[in-house]
Amino acid sequence: MDVLVLSRLQFALTVMFHYLFPPLTIGLGAVLAILLFLRLRTGEPIYESAARFWTKIFAANFSLGVATGIVMEFQFGTNWASYSRFVGDVFGSALAAEGIFAFFLESGFLAVLVFGWDRVSPRMHFIAGSMVALGSAFSAVWIVVANSWQQTPAGHHLVTHNGVTRAEIVDFWAMVFNPSSVIRLTHVLIAAVILGAFCVMSIAAWYLLKGRHEEFARRSFDVALPVAFVFSWLALVSGHVHAEVVAEHQPAKLAAYEAHFTTGPADMSLIGFPNVDTGRIDYNIAIPGGLSFLVHGDPAAPVRGLNDFPREDWPPVAGAYASYHLMIGIGSFFIAITTVGVLLRLRKRLYTTRPVLWVYVFAVLLAYVANQAGWVAAEVGRQPWTVFGLLRTKDSLSTSVVAGQVLTSIIAFGLVYLGLFAVWIYIMNEKIQHGPEPVSSGSPTTTPPSSLLDIAAEREGLSASMLDSPRT
Repeated sequence: MDVLVLSRLQFALTVMFHYLFPPLTIGLGAVLAILLFLRLRTGEPIYESAARFWTKIFAANFSLGVATGIVMEFQFGTNWASYSRFVGDVFGSALAAEGIFAFFLESGFLAVLVFGWDRVSPRMHFIAGSMVALGSAFSAVWIVVANSWQQTPAGHHLVTHNGVTRAEIVDFWAMVFNPSSVIRLTHVLIAAVILGAFCVMSIAAWYLLKGRHEEFARRSFDVALPVAFVFSWLALVSGHVHAEVVAEHQPAKLAAYEAHFTTGPADMSLIGFPNVDTGRIDYNIAIPGGLSFLVHGDPAAPVRGLNDFPREDWPPVAGAYASYHLMIGIGSFFIAITTVGVLLRLRKRLYTTRPVLWVYVFAVLLAYVANQAGWVAAEVGRQPWTVFGLLRTKDSLSTSVVAGQVLTSIIAFGLVYLGLFAVWIYIMNEKIQHGPEPVSSGSPTTTPPSSLLDIAAEREGLSASMLDSPRT
């Protein structure tokens, strides 16, 4: 078997399994910070109960994220030594920054968040939760910066010594703020928050359907639903801006995303089956001039097609098209279902509309799929390059690794990850089945708005009585 194909398969396996956990911790960190703020502001024990429960879910995912991330980094030296030599100066800076600015911040305050409930004040606990959320986001910052440099390299020069060429940083901030880093980071963080919010709504909806922990479920849903609604729309905006950046700096990738084979005015394909042999999309349903309008603001403007590029520089069209459209389709569904949820909530009907609650129970699976599909689209669309325009994937391999070794490691990793996945499912199920612990406390001295939707309603001049009470 081909060692290149096996090495790519191994890296895909480890990365995609690892990426089950960081987006959820980032998203849950944001929701936790909101719950801890509401606990601090209102003094209501239900918010402490909710924050305690979601902290347990957060901690379980954080642990597995750390463990699986370490394995991924070792592959740079074992399977991709040529790549590591080329990008070592760039990646070393970014990964060192992650350790300094993100990991220690997140893990240090996580101890206060998990163990400090009866040891520090609510204010300090809110600060700890906010720092954990910030640390989670900082972890994404440096990883996305390093990956974005591979997509749109900047701030470097090439140095050759003893026949080995590598990239060296000449401008650290140009490397950090390369043309795609800011918008890609924005899109990644938005997607992570969406996943965290849908995780909260999934579990809360399940409790409501089963008639368990209803006050906890309503309060949690009231926090997560506005977050999911706002960030689903933000994902649409950031995705559009990101597509414009791709069109400017990686036009072959955009052409593969839309299976746009010939330069000229371009439709926006909604669904179809790319046919590389015929240079068209079979059974295509498309918006005429849609891609030209989105990229140039003119439905008649030409968009570069794959025919503008050498065939050996084409990304895998079918994989790029499928993952890209899967991500967009799920994102559009999230806009629809969160809009429906907000409207039903404002009409006091959400928690009695069982079909919609069942949709929310399973929608978290789509959030996972969308996050994975986004990364697959980004990485497949960059092929055949590991560093766009500078280093091809086939030239990135270690020269001493043979196919049998890689295949053995894939089998070993697969078995270990199956075990870890089973443990994760077991732990999550145990915590969900057990539910939140009740917290006894005195009544708050004031009765401020009890949810984000209540606050939004008051700001719009609506009566709080228009919203159904989150208390059971």
